[in-house]
Amino acid sequence: MAHPALDLSLDAARLTARLVDFPSVSGDEKALADAVEEALRALPHLTVDRDGDAVVARTNLGRAERVVLAGHIDTVPIADNVPSRLDEDGVLWGCGTSDMKSGVAVQLRIAQTVPDPGRDLTFVFYDHEEVAAELNGLRRLAERHPEWLAADFAVLLEPTEGNVEGGCQGTLRVHVTTSGRRAHSARDWLGENAIHKAAPVLDRLAAYRARRVDIDGLTYREGLNAVRIDGGHATNVIPDHCTVTVNFRFAPDRSEEEAAAHVREVFDGFEVEVTDSAPGALPGLSHPAAAAFVEAVGAEVGPKFGWTDVARFSALGVPAINYGPGDPKLAHTREEHVATAAVLEAEERLRAWLTA
Repeated sequence: MAHPALDLSLDAARLTARLVDFPSVSGDEKALADAVEEALRALPHLTVDRDGDAVVARTNLGRAERVVLAGHIDTVPIADNVPSRLDEDGVLWGCGTSDMKSGVAVQLRIAQTVPDPGRDLTFVFYDHEEVAAELNGLRRLAERHPEWLAADFAVLLEPTEGNVEGGCQGTLRVHVTTSGRRAHSARDWLGENAIHKAAPVLDRLAAYRARRVDIDGLTYREGLNAVRIDGGHATNVIPDHCTVTVNFRFAPDRSEEEAAAHVREVFDGFEVEVTDSAPGALPGLSHPAAAAFVEAVGAEVGPKFGWTDVARFSALGVPAINYGPGDPKLAHTREEHVATAAVLEAEERLRAWLTA
């Protein structure tokens, strides 16, 4: 299906509608990536590069600082909510309106309307964010072309309801395993119940008191929770194996290694296997560009509870924050929507910051 070219002279709200009307479920971003690349190459003040379905555009004005504006162009599977629909109250409905084609529209508008910013700009539009981490387009760019992402500060336009969310938590998952001996449940004294042996694991979780950590004036709350229990073979068999899956959401002052060591300490005496982890990101609000951003946008500032791709920038030594017009609670829902006024406000706030 052919799609029209993107018209960057549209305001961010109408441009959001055009972007939503490009179905771009993860793995099917090519048409939208083609349109984004074509629109950006028409702007003479930008240098444009592409890797797969990720597009990166940069100004090269010799400014003292460089800022990245980043966003993913893919969505979760469509839930009968494309094409977009604008209602009489100025609310735009459709897949990706909040997460995060409204943020991408703001990026594109800034690329078109701010040819002479006070800071050099890098615009990153990447693919495969809504699927497995190993497919993530920003991860691929960081591995193949880290120089494309080099900057002093980054803004990820994920939905935050127009607030500034600094950094993000790290996340770690482990399997805590207990072993026993199988037996017929009518002769339980002949076996050892591995599920019963997991009771102390749950006791330790119930008694656990999570840290609260202040970083750059933001309070991050950690959490250590059982999220799954697997064990048992049949309703008449004493189980010989039980696994408790535990998720640790840790403050960004801990490294992944420190987080893993802490979890092993909590479950000392048990078999603990780390199954996956991702680092957090420090908020970087003390950086002059971040301070200027917060002042310019006039938004409330808080910590990011959860993990976002700001962690990838942090790993590259680039402090990053989350800021976007959508409501994160609506992400991935059938009723996903965004207020057009919020999109226009985000566009104007970013333009004011970059032209001050």
